[in-house]
Amino acid sequence: MNIMVGYDKSNVAKEALVLAKKHAKAFDAKVYLLTALAQSPDLQLEDIQKAEHELEKLRISFKEDGIPCEAHAIVSSLTAGEDLVQFAQENEIDEIVIGVRRRSKVGKLLFGSNAQYIILQATCPVVAVK
Repeated sequence: MNIMVGYDKSNVAKEALVLAKKHAKAFDAKVYLLTALAQSPDLQLEDIQKAEHELEKLRISFKEDGIPCEAHAIVSSLTAGEDLVQFAQENEIDEIVIGVRRRSKVGKLLFGSNAQYIILQATCPVVAVK
């Protein structure tokens, strides 16, 4: 079994990691940790390196718990939701675990909802943690 976790350093993403560890142990699964960064003129190499460093620390913590894990920082012009769904399809992911935050309707309109996109577009089950 393959489990993917969308990670963005938020508290809900940290809760998603906890649940992913439980599921990985229960189902003897491999975990894929993903951070999606939007390609833009504001994105600096330092930002990418920080994201990769954070993911590497998380990967090591999974490995220490005996859970096979890969970590990926994706930089593209797609939204984070699109990146995660695409990765899941390309890597035969069986379950996606994401953190969801409460947002106002205006916030969703302005910034979109990556969680909503993932839940609606993913071809595998999605577990939402709040």
